[in-house]
Amino acid sequence: MNDTQEPYIALRGVQKAFRIGAETIPIFSGLDLSIARGDFVAVMGPSGSGKSTLLNMLGGLDSPDAGEIRIGRSHLEQMGEGARAAWRAHGMGIVFQFYNLLPMLNASENIELPLLLKPLGRKERRARVETVMDLVGLAGRQRQFPSSMSGGQQQRVGIARAIVGDPDLLLCDEPTGDLDRKSANDILEMLGFLNRELQKTIIMVTHDPEAAAFARRTLHLNKGEFVEQQGRGQ
Repeated sequence: MNDTQEPYIALRGVQKAFRIGAETIPIFSGLDLSIARGDFVAVMGPSGSGKSTLLNMLGGLDSPDAGEIRIGRSHLEQMGEGARAAWRAHGMGIVFQFYNLLPMLNASENIELPLLLKPLGRKERRARVETVMDLVGLAGRQRQFPSSMSGGQQQRVGIARAIVGDPDLLLCDEPTGDLDRKSANDILEMLGFLNRELQKTIIMVTHDPEAAAFARRTLHLNKGEFVEQQGRGQ
């Protein structure tokens, strides 16, 4: 099978458990998952079903106890912490529920942060920041600080920061969980645009069925297994 026929993201037999004292709490006992390049997948499930653990492993923030996690040509389960950190810096972006912006930096400076890990000059970094700020509807707000922005505007900064390095993969952890319905829908429309027009592969953990409806597919996790799959065309 050549690379174009393989799934962009493949989990095979993934096992993960957490140990608290003498107790072992299993999360995944053999999880399989395939996601095509350019897909937009929502992951839903009750608390404790493994959604956050899945996202952390896909982002290289945690590693499985056993099994394979492949994204593109990278096998995350074979990487040490340093290699996973380097991969995160270049291969993916994360959008957080509570934005995770640094309050002492303005919008432009927050967005520029991931580019400081790349061999780019100041002029090119600033040009990239300007481009993504236009893309997410924040033109002219470069010098605005998070404290003077609405939740929706702060999340736009968060999305701009996630895409400024032009990653193929976006991981979104409850990206609308702290927003009102209108602001949430604006953010979801933006994610849909990034998926459709820029071919970003997006995996979004959410508890909100209305948010999940913006994705192409919805996967339901329960007790560490996918128990339902819904297909939806955009």
